[in-house]
Amino acid sequence: MTTPPPQGNPFAQGENPYAQGQPPQGQAPYPQQPGQPGFPQGGAPYAPVPPEQPRRKVSFKTIKNVLIGVGVVTAIVVGYIAGLDDADQAKVGDCLKSASSSSSSDEMEVVDCSSSEAEAKVLKKVDGTYTSFTAETECRKVSGATSFYAQTGDGDNFVLCLSDV
Repeated sequence: MTTPPPQGNPFAQGENPYAQGQPPQGQAPYPQQPGQPGFPQGGAPYAPVPPEQPRRKVSFKTIKNVLIGVGVVTAIVVGYIAGLDDADQAKVGDCLKSASSSSSSDEMEVVDCSSSEAEAKVLKKVDGTYTSFTAETECRKVSGATSFYAQTGDGDNFVLCLSDV
């Protein structure tokens, strides 16, 4: 017959042989050195660094909307600049020339009176809507008028009584 093995922990005799050099309970296993990574300094733990936010991609819709906006602003500016020298901006004493060399064009532009392009000088500007007959009758009352320019239908209706330059 054999004898049964002893009951209990065979290593429970006194101190643990592997526990040599361990610090007493409640102390850090290694002495803390300042500036050493991984150990909090001054009792406050390090806050984790938040991850970098992903960069926002520029969408086709954004690019399209910006280009449309730039196009609209450009058209407004070009229209304004082109309209600065139209006949509707003419005042008494300004000189005019035909906007194109075509004889069918009724558009006039304001030019410098000393320019070789000047064709007619404004003697009188009369606001209102006129037919060809009533415009001619109105300008016959102006001394020195040889022709007229009537603009109707654009919302800004007027007649310019003109003389040759």
